[in-house]
Amino acid sequence: MTTDSTCPCRMIDADKRDYVDCCKPYLEAGKAPPTAEALMRSRYTAFAQGDVDYLEATLAPGTRDDFDRKAITHWARQSQWLGLEVLSTEDGQEGDETGYVEFIANFSLDGERYAHRERSLFSKVDGRWYFQEEANRKNQPIVKGAQPGRNDPCPCGSGKKYKKCCGAAA
Repeated sequence: MTTDSTCPCRMIDADKRDYVDCCKPYLEAGKAPPTAEALMRSRYTAFAQGDVDYLEATLAPGTRDDFDRKAITHWARQSQWLGLEVLSTEDGQEGDETGYVEFIANFSLDGERYAHRERSLFSKVDGRWYFQEEANRKNQPIVKGAQPGRNDPCPCGSGKKYKKCCGAAA
């Protein structure tokens, strides 16, 4: 990505920051995002760039055991990332220990457009923000399409992630 490109996490934002001034310090220089929202934005950018190592490294300790590198790599690299919409944040500032970010990640895969809506919990461990888990999912599919993604809510309505429910047998 060039230094004069709009950061993927800002493509549909009114605040269109360049990648070099937005997520690059986190993804390429190892700087810790100062807020839960900054971490969430950098994770979206990592998906857009196919940076699976960053995605795994920003998972909270103790939550990496079910990280499916192959599936995440496929999803990240085969998708065209169309933009991120931050809907709300709750806590997650520099002085907080936890925070929530609700967002919609827009992407297309195999020619079909998707809108992945999620409310995520972030936690701070040793002064650094990590993605903890999806929180307070509704019992309805969020991503529209023939096949839900592994982290989408299961279409059966259980409230669990697809990978932990009907997708576990697949």
